Amino acid sequence: MLKPLSNRVILDVTKEEEKTVSGIVLPDSAKEKPQTAKVVAVGEGRLLDNGQRAEVSVKEGDVVLFEKYAGTEVKYDGKEYLVVKDTNIIAIVE
Repeated sequence: MLKPLSNRVILDVTKEEEKTVSGIVLPDSAKEKPQTAKVVAVGEGRLLDNGQRAEVSVKEGDVVLFEKYAGTEVKYDGKEYLVVKDTNIIAIVE
């Protein structure tokens, strides 16, 4: 499994529905970029000037809302993930 460094978080992005309610299939260009995801892995936190670590405020298993164009898409072991910094996470979905 991937282990993020510093204040990075690995997300499993939820896929949006590819059909409208009326059954029309949407092309990729018409779909909105998803903004919710499940946290898969969390780094140890950002290193502060005093040598301590700032804890990341999310944990594995949390469902989060993140900034629309944040992060880097990566493929690992046949699955796609999004790697973002903890500051790109807007909220935890409860």
